[in-house]
Amino acid sequence: MKTIRRRAVGALVLATVGATALAACGSSSSSDSGSGGATKSKTVTLVSHDSFAASPAVLKEFTKETGYTVKVLRGGDAGAAVNQAILTKDHPQGDVFFGVDNTLLSRALDNGLFTSYTAKDLSQVPADVQLDAAKHRVTPIDSGDVCVNYDRAYFTEHHIDPPQTFADLVKPQYKNLLVTENVATSSPGLAFLLGSAATFGDGGTSQGAASGGGWQSYWKKLKSNGVEVVDSWEQAYDSRFSGSGAGKKAHGDKPLVVSYASSPPAEVVGVTPEPAQSPVGVSTGTCFRQIEFAGLLHGAKNTAGGQALIDFMLGKTFQQDMPLQMYVDPVRKDATEPPVFTKYGAKIAHPTTLAPDKIAAKRDDWVKAWNSIVL
Repeated sequence: MKTIRRRAVGALVLATVGATALAACGSSSSSDSGSGGATKSKTVTLVSHDSFAASPAVLKEFTKETGYTVKVLRGGDAGAAVNQAILTKDHPQGDVFFGVDNTLLSRALDNGLFTSYTAKDLSQVPADVQLDAAKHRVTPIDSGDVCVNYDRAYFTEHHIDPPQTFADLVKPQYKNLLVTENVATSSPGLAFLLGSAATFGDGGTSQGAASGGGWQSYWKKLKSNGVEVVDSWEQAYDSRFSGSGAGKKAHGDKPLVVSYASSPPAEVVGVTPEPAQSPVGVSTGTCFRQIEFAGLLHGAKNTAGGQALIDFMLGKTFQQDMPLQMYVDPVRKDATEPPVFTKYGAKIAHPTTLAPDKIAAKRDDWVKAWNSIVL
């Protein structure tokens, strides 16, 4: 299966992560291998997570248009990369950071990682994903939905309708069928927790009362219904999920997994003949919307190059390259997606969301409470 946003958070919300060495990838100009001075460097350095990907032809197009060569520094999972950027903010290791999402955005902004920059073509981006519109410290680049995925073959063979909502997952017919990720070590795991909190409330609300005590009561029921917790997306999807990897010899025994709305097309790309539908389905009422941002790092040596790169990442060429590179949706309203992505991918009309300030205020306490309940 293709890599689809395998973004672990690490122990970011529970303990300080130690400094993470960044592995350099990509190329640099022959005259300047670092960021260099603002007026001399022809290299712009992008700091990101391990899941960053772009077609070589697209990066060459950026060089052709601007004269800058992109150097990519990948720093592990998303949480570790953000934490490393915070630890080195006085001496940033690059010019642009890409990969902070709405679950961690407040942490990055509160630590002063970014310099304000209003990107070109921002008018092509819907207002609801411009979460820092007042100051423009970050620019939205892509979005994606964390959802429960299901193995179509299992539910067909067992004559059971797959679950569609959070509430469905605690029903008896789905006992021992779901695997999810640890919220302290996995970005989709954390997003699934946030989605349940957005759905059932934090207790004492009308939503919480309806669920018998908010998200904490919900997770107690989910645990009683046999939910399995593993450390990472890779472990959950590749090893435990029964529907992953067409043609894979060994499968897991869990027909439900917390993954992404983009998992179905990832299972189909490269398969011949093209199937009528993906072997993986999406429980559309279990989704939490993630939005990823890029920002000009405060103290960047190549400010002009960084601004040019952010503009390019928001441009149609890069935006239309992302779906089959990182399995995410472009944020530009006028960007088109590949047919295989639109044909097989699930479009979530009403995903759950939480405001970044609510996430910032509650995240640590919620993760600790989740650990007490589930682990």
